[in-house]
Amino acid sequence: MADNIPSFKAADLVVELSSTLKPKPDVLSFGSAFSDHMLTIEWSESEGWKAPVIKPFGNLSLHPASPSLHYAIQLFEGLKAYRGVDNKVRLFRPMLNMKRMATSAKRACLPAFDQLELLECIRRLVEIDQDWVPNLERASLYIRPTFIGTEQCLGLKKPANALLYVIMCQVGSYFDGEPKSVSIWADPKYTRAWRGGTGDCKMGGNYGCSLSAQYEAVSHGCQQTLWLYGEDHQITEAGTMNVFLHWINEDGEEELATPPLDGIILPGVTRQSILELTRKWGEIKVTERYLTMSQLCSALKQQRVKEMFGSGTASMVCPIGHIVYQGEDLHLPCQDKDSLLTSRIAKELTDIQYGRTPSDWTILMEQQ
Repeated sequence: MADNIPSFKAADLVVELSSTLKPKPDVLSFGSAFSDHMLTIEWSESEGWKAPVIKPFGNLSLHPASPSLHYAIQLFEGLKAYRGVDNKVRLFRPMLNMKRMATSAKRACLPAFDQLELLECIRRLVEIDQDWVPNLERASLYIRPTFIGTEQCLGLKKPANALLYVIMCQVGSYFDGEPKSVSIWADPKYTRAWRGGTGDCKMGGNYGCSLSAQYEAVSHGCQQTLWLYGEDHQITEAGTMNVFLHWINEDGEEELATPPLDGIILPGVTRQSILELTRKWGEIKVTERYLTMSQLCSALKQQRVKEMFGSGTASMVCPIGHIVYQGEDLHLPCQDKDSLLTSRIAKELTDIQYGRTPSDWTILMEQQ
């Protein structure tokens, strides 16, 4: 986090409450029921940051030449507020999101901001709309900080105007029907990210360009794409999730492995939490290492694979059941006695998020 950078201040926050509150939906879907208020913070090269404003949720007004529309000068974050078993609302490791957002902003040539000040503004927004945090297990309030270039001018350059805003919506399960596992399509034909690119930043362009591959995966009977990289078909991510492999490695060791942060992997908050959690247990080898499809295929043939799963804020921990690769349907152990690690990780994380286990990974909201 940068020190002494010009930034907005949470102490200057202006709050304009909505006069009419919206009804809450009876059925939770992912990303369509938005809360009553939003946070907006404007920036200009000439005046710097304006005071942050919490106001009724509404549409934005953008000039048709805004660089966010033409050159993808924009980024976003995703974190959640959970209603615990004690009815208290918690944020899960939000400073990791603030740090990643600041990194993405630098890469997108958008202005710097104080991460703690933004978190305090978000905290106030969540407290105001905390009635929107569902009182259900596996449900939460999804928080979407977004940062876009808004200059009224065509031309590929650092934008002279920008808008940082935060919206929130109720979410249930990311995957419809709560599948026990997901199926993924692995084909080197498409590449999600490359070294020197923006794969380690959370930018919209990383996601929009993945749609055609996603729909091709569906045409092969799969739900997600397993992104491969390089001539050796290096495993990187699965859809929008980081990937973990629990196996007996080539040296006969029980290992939990995930690809390293080398510039093409998004540094996921859930990913980091899983690494820290399992290393703290001290029971198996936990590594960040390169994994290839040939290694995975060999391990499957030799029955050394215990389980494979994806992780992310939206999906949490999601077992991978089978992979379609080079005309073969590779079945992975899943949801049986060998998948106890996946279940244990998921339980320990949700116990923290929903307040069953006290942890400094959460920040409590004040109850209104």
